[in-house]
Amino acid sequence: MEKAVPLMIQGTHSDAGKSAMATAFCRIFTQDGLNTAPFKSQNMALNSYVTADGKEIGRAQGVQAEAAGVIATTDMNPILIKPTGAYQSQIVVHGKPFKNMQAGEYRQDFFQQGLQLIRESYHRLSTSYDRIVIEGAGSPAEINLNDRELVNMRVAQIAKAPVILVGDIEKGGVFASLVGTLQLLQPEDRKRIVGVIINKFRGDVSLLQPGLTWFEEYTNVPVLGVIPYIENLVMEAEDSVVLDSYSSHKDTSKVIDIAVIRHPMISNFTDMDPFFEENDCHVRFVRSADELADPDLLILPGSKNTLADMQFLHRTGLANRIWALAEKNTTTIVGICGGYQMLGTSIIDTYEVESSHGKVEGLGLIPMQTKMTKEKTTVQSEGLAHYGDKIIPVTGYEIHMGEPHFKVEVSPFIQLTDRTEGTITENRNIIGTYFHGIFHNDSFRQNVLNDIRSKKGLAPLLNRTSFPQKRQEGFDLLAKVVRDHVQLSRIYQLMNDFHKNEL
Repeated sequence: MEKAVPLMIQGTHSDAGKSAMATAFCRIFTQDGLNTAPFKSQNMALNSYVTADGKEIGRAQGVQAEAAGVIATTDMNPILIKPTGAYQSQIVVHGKPFKNMQAGEYRQDFFQQGLQLIRESYHRLSTSYDRIVIEGAGSPAEINLNDRELVNMRVAQIAKAPVILVGDIEKGGVFASLVGTLQLLQPEDRKRIVGVIINKFRGDVSLLQPGLTWFEEYTNVPVLGVIPYIENLVMEAEDSVVLDSYSSHKDTSKVIDIAVIRHPMISNFTDMDPFFEENDCHVRFVRSADELADPDLLILPGSKNTLADMQFLHRTGLANRIWALAEKNTTTIVGICGGYQMLGTSIIDTYEVESSHGKVEGLGLIPMQTKMTKEKTTVQSEGLAHYGDKIIPVTGYEIHMGEPHFKVEVSPFIQLTDRTEGTITENRNIIGTYFHGIFHNDSFRQNVLNDIRSKKGLAPLLNRTSFPQKRQEGFDLLAKVVRDHVQLSRIYQLMNDFHKNEL
């Protein structure tokens, strides 16, 4: 029997703050003693999360599960769409690759199967939890897609959930976007909107009050909260649109310059998040050889299409620039997952897993050839990283399709229980690994950064930020701000009343 009382968070557009609000309510309900789970029926993202049983879901739902203090499962995100190129994506069903599909093919052929998967997953969650926080995607007013959508109002109907609509005031036109969204909804869907939240407000809220009063009178929909812009909030971003807010230029006020290659199909860029919390580091995302310059640390991140992104490096001249940096021997170069594969001599895709290119030459900085495989490796891992004379316990997660084949013997980077993983050069200037989250390990990150400081003639910094602690503090800060700026008791009442009426 279903027992969960649901709440759905939808937005006027992508990046309105749906994920953050869903995370906040996951934390708030948990703090209030309610067993809570997140749910997103269909997630399109290149940042993913590996569950404890080695399955792949959207990263946002994994993070929301952490905020709720529960173990993430594939029922929390039964369908994950990972774009691999123009109009084509890998469809991941319950954590495992199902099929590569074109957008039209997905809408036409997968709709009914997806709908059934969503119903089954939600039912299992709803029998096990007290509250379910459901996140929508994009906008519920995408009228060209609504006949076969699987993530907004159709899910609200399945879950019998009330909906809070979120608008981002920082982007401008928040009242127009809220009113426009409401007016474009079907009457039965509009009735599900129990209120709106205005997100990322800066300034004196009293100056906004005339607009709030007008909105409520015009729409007869209550404003349930105005959330202030939260400075220095440690929260993982899922949508790659956030990368547009990061500079590509060096910040000379910071001692350590970190450049991240922003190739077109970049994935799991949250691997870089810990560096944003380090006072002596500046992180920039670069797309051209001119932007790259001479960083202290260069990171080649993961990719959903490694062969195409490797061609991007060759085409833009970034490959030549990276070779030059390796020759100078002053920049520490780290490749993670797809970036690790790019560091090798070549990438071969016999089975056309990612593309029909067949073979692409790599950077040749590691004597390794990668052969793409039909099966995807998804696993949470832990081991001992060998870094100079230090042996450092590390944890991470692996998501990749490809096996490394070394032409000569190399020094392994991480010793796991049953195998070695990655490689590291003797001078520690080139590191390749499949371990996503490697820099989330405080001790390892501290050693790398202090190594760089030593090269620059600077004293080491000890007792650096504990990133796992900062994450938990971020959940608590987000929950506190939202709790303080929404009508929480009214939201609880609306949820309970809606739930009773739907039974």
